Amino acid sequence: MLVLFETAAGYALFKLLNEKKLKETDNLYRDFETPESAGKIIKLKHFEKFADTTEALAATTAAVEGKVSKSLKKLLKKHLDKDLQEQLLVSDAKLGSAIKEKFSLQCLSNTAVQELMRCIRSQLDSLISGLPKKEMTAMSLGLAHSLSRYKLKFSPDKVDTMIVQAVSLLDDLDKELNNYIMRCREWYGWHFPELGKIITDNIAFAKTVKVIGTRENTATSDLSDVLPEEVEEKVKEAAEISMGTEISEEDIINIQHLCDQVIDITNYRTQLYDYLKARMMAMAPNLTVLVGELVGARLISHAGSLINLAKHPASTVQILGAEKALFRALKTKKDTPKYGLIYHSQLVGQSSTKNKGKMSRMLAAKASLATRVDALGEDGSFTLGAEHKVKLEARLRVLEEGNIKRISGTGKAKAKFEKYHGISEIKQYPDAADSTLPSIGKRKRSESEGVKEESSQENSTTPGSSKKKKIKIAVEQETVNIQESEQSLPKKKKKKHEKLDESVKEEIEEETINEATPSKKKKKKVKQEIEEPQVEAEEQTSEKKKKKKKQKQSESE
Repeated sequence: MLVLFETAAGYALFKLLNEKKLKETDNLYRDFETPESAGKIIKLKHFEKFADTTEALAATTAAVEGKVSKSLKKLLKKHLDKDLQEQLLVSDAKLGSAIKEKFSLQCLSNTAVQELMRCIRSQLDSLISGLPKKEMTAMSLGLAHSLSRYKLKFSPDKVDTMIVQAVSLLDDLDKELNNYIMRCREWYGWHFPELGKIITDNIAFAKTVKVIGTRENTATSDLSDVLPEEVEEKVKEAAEISMGTEISEEDIINIQHLCDQVIDITNYRTQLYDYLKARMMAMAPNLTVLVGELVGARLISHAGSLINLAKHPASTVQILGAEKALFRALKTKKDTPKYGLIYHSQLVGQSSTKNKGKMSRMLAAKASLATRVDALGEDGSFTLGAEHKVKLEARLRVLEEGNIKRISGTGKAKAKFEKYHGISEIKQYPDAADSTLPSIGKRKRSESEGVKEESSQENSTTPGSSKKKKIKIAVEQETVNIQESEQSLPKKKKKKHEKLDESVKEEIEEETINEATPSKKKKKKVKQEIEEPQVEAEEQTSEKKKKKKKQKQSESE
């Protein structure tokens, strides 16, 4: 059984003399306490020394990535041709699988092997002969420095500190430019106030001030390179009738120096913006296509790095930059913000105020995916970002039109929709409950309500006979009203009303049997016949009251 041990100076190949010791790893460190005891368990077969630090660096980087380096291939080919059936103990499992694929060797890597490697490292100076300790430490130190330097130089495009610094500088330049231009306008405005209203562009204003100097020189100065012809004519006309104060040549020189500074800073800003654009396309192409250079760079600078931004969920990316508003809303128990730095992106800016929240949420979800691909993916293309942008633009178009597509047409989705948009049962208030007359008892009221319910059920089942049943219900209601009036009348007159009611009922039943669909005129007749006895009863009661009043008056006289 062979053991492959990697050092900073080269590869060492050991032969394990006692294989049983590998099974008893708990007390293995005791066998490696002295160089003599260690020599009984393990013996050096061959040591392949690195020629220089570049070879050592190549071998180390290959081992870190789990690949077989050229020097390791040579070593294995030389010393493992005869002993093909032996097992090879390796510290790294990835390296073991790579050796197994290339040389079809049985490679072993487990906790027992790790313990053995630890013991070999403790007695390395005595086991490897012909290698002084000073040389070993110098090689390990040189390899450590070169490896760290290599990792930094490995992908210069992926260094996101440049983006963070460039964006911060760009924001600072914008602030300084604003201050400088405001100062320049205010300063030169004392001498030529009309120029600030005519020329709105800041760079054009600074260039014209630099060319003109005092306003007396406007007529002779050529402004064709700076301004269009129409604006140039207006400036020359305004200079002749200007209301500004007179200033000295020294003042004009200082103002022109300030204009030079403004022009230089603007030129540097454009150069810096181009640099930032190129760096963003090299480092985060998908995020740049989706969100834009400035917004993407600000997100990276706010998170600290591209890896940190990739670790953030989509909900955090959405409100990144609006932390104060978020915590204020949580403290006051109000609505949390819908967007942060992502608000300045093109897709959110294009959407209406109603759809800005939805658009920022969808854009944040896609942007978080794009950052993960940029940070952790090996492919440097921007196809994913372009695809997501097309989808988001299509979604924005749909939202702006107001036609929201159905996401799912399955049974479950329909059931959920019906659940939240179902038609609720409408209960009607019984009108009979409002009656203050003591004539109808609870039993009669419940009977009348039962009749109504039955009629409604019949109407829903048989639509053909609906008109007949309506007439019957009307008749029954009228009979109830008649009964109320009868209770207030004397007994003799009740009999007359009963006869009238019976005759009316017989006539109505004959009409309903003969005609399946009675006309409106017949309904009116039925109602009139029912209402006539009520009117007569009321007239009789009023006559009685009058007679009683006359009798009382005569008695009092």
